[in-house]
Amino acid sequence: MAEPLSLASALIAGILLGTFFFVGLWWTVRRGVKSERVALWFFGSMLLRTSVVMLGFYFVMGDSWQRLLAALLGFVLARLIVTRLTREAEPPGPLAQEADHAP
Repeated sequence: MAEPLSLASALIAGILLGTFFFVGLWWTVRRGVKSERVALWFFGSMLLRTSVVMLGFYFVMGDSWQRLLAALLGFVLARLIVTRLTREAEPPGPLAQEADHAP
């Protein structure tokens, strides 16, 4: 079984990878919708973010499935944190107000 320090470092690495991925997604959506080349923004961002995260998981995992599981847990935790922080940072726009009146 992997030692606790190794699992803790994998969890932190997963949090960092998740933060990179989801902040990058948030930034891409904000920049991409204002661009004339939306598909290029979204495809390029997806390719870059996915490549970095997959390589990160590969190096964090090493030869231990426990480290991979800890990194995946950190990735999911980062998703929850980034989602909460970006939702609070953005004021509701006119589309969000209209969505409240949907049947």
